[in-house]
Amino acid sequence: MAEKKAKQPAPVGKKDKKGKEAASAPSEVRQSFEEVRVKCRLFDVYKKDIVPSLKTKFNYKSIMQVPKLHKIVINMGVGDAVSDPKVIEEAVRDLETIAGQKPSIRKAKKAISNFKLREGMNIGVMVTLRQDRMYEFLDRFINIALPRVRDFKGLSDKSFDGRGNYTVGIKEQIIFPEINVDKITKVLGMDITFVTTSETDAEAFALLAAFGIPFRKKEVN
Repeated sequence: MAEKKAKQPAPVGKKDKKGKEAASAPSEVRQSFEEVRVKCRLFDVYKKDIVPSLKTKFNYKSIMQVPKLHKIVINMGVGDAVSDPKVIEEAVRDLETIAGQKPSIRKAKKAISNFKLREGMNIGVMVTLRQDRMYEFLDRFINIALPRVRDFKGLSDKSFDGRGNYTVGIKEQIIFPEINVDKITKVLGMDITFVTTSETDAEAFALLAAFGIPFRKKEVN
């Protein structure tokens, strides 16, 4: 005798065959939806405000030509790991806390005897953020982390690579409030690269400035 198929529950908010409304979504699900909405705040700003503004400024014929933020790459070099391998473990822990995503460990490609560096030795950690996590990190970086930098006077506009990408160096990971200062044993810096689809540095500058990145001055050609 053929086995009967299990009855599938009606989708949330819709009625089943008997006309009864299905149960509402549990609180955990509603909370996760709310978290996604918060994380996408800057994406909403991009769609509603930045796209029309850049389209007009650069006379794009289509909104598909408007540059966008593709990914954010965070790289934390740990030269001290050559003499103290435990520093890598701390770097992995701190970067995972900051980015909300487990980073990968970078290894030396060549041996350098002067620095006692052997090929394959762990020398850094890196993480690549996309989509929701990318926008969520950018939001925290602009509005929470940068204002905690001592004597902050804005970011330099000299760090574009000529292909529409921008890199900023951070000297201390403790500017991120997620890091517990009492638990760190080593102050670590990092390089944060904003990879855009812009074809020129001027377009990339306009895009990042529209997101709210506080540049010190505007001199990109």
